[in-house]
Amino acid sequence: MFSARTRSDRIVDWLITAFLLVVGVSTLLPLVNTLAISLSDKAAVSGGMVGLFPVGFNLNSYGYILNDEKFWRAFGISVLRVVLGGGLNFVLAIFTAFPLSRATKAFPARDLFMWLFVFGMILNVGIVPWYLTISGYKLIDNIWALVLPGAVPIWSVIILMNFFRSIPKELDEAARIDGANPWQLLWNIYLPTSLPALATITLFSIVGHWNSFFDGLILMNDPINYPLQTYIQQLVIADRPALHGGQAQMLAQLSGNTLNAAKLFVAMIPILLVYPLLQRYFVRGIMLGAVKE
Repeated sequence: MFSARTRSDRIVDWLITAFLLVVGVSTLLPLVNTLAISLSDKAAVSGGMVGLFPVGFNLNSYGYILNDEKFWRAFGISVLRVVLGGGLNFVLAIFTAFPLSRATKAFPARDLFMWLFVFGMILNVGIVPWYLTISGYKLIDNIWALVLPGAVPIWSVIILMNFFRSIPKELDEAARIDGANPWQLLWNIYLPTSLPALATITLFSIVGHWNSFFDGLILMNDPINYPLQTYIQQLVIADRPALHGGQAQMLAQLSGNTLNAAKLFVAMIPILLVYPLLQRYFVRGIMLGAVKE
């Protein structure tokens, strides 16, 4: 009886593993297809002959990108946005989550502030008031328009707050008995034990800032100030690359789809590099931070 159950469990485990493997591989197919298109020649792409492997292999698209000043300017704006926005999100999430994780006796207004944050996350005021507020602060066409409106990431605050609450109270009490003040508690006790949650909110922030395109489209009047995803979104809509001096001969060998695929793939690379560094903390951080004791 015990042997039959063990064999059955193994079969179920193999089936689940096979299913998840198929799902995982299927999510990579669009990425592989994008890479193949970016490495194929114009005729093959226009004829719809490119699948998972390049047809008429060439690097013309990537050669064109290397000389595309608008692309690299948009890339730099997105990098700056991630650095400024991610850093601000990280600091403010910590400084907001720590007091909200304290007991009501230590922070009597905790519940009031918590409800304000939750209502602010659930209730959306709409695009027009949002735009008018940002415009009223003279932030249109400014990098800070992409950073300040989302400076306090409420969902990250909730994850970090619940993670702080899961830290054993004995550590907190022992440190306070030894004379630690709140800053020392945060710096020496809570932050070192919260690496999974910190990695999780950092990943959320980086991906959110890097992938956002709509706010750049609304808040940047001059296309020269577009972040990378807004720039690429406009290229996809136009379905043709912009001409640059001295590149007409190279451009004649490319199609809009080939060049856009190359730009899409280059835009994916930073996230593909960052995620593996934080992935080992991600699952633990999201699970522990999402459960309130």
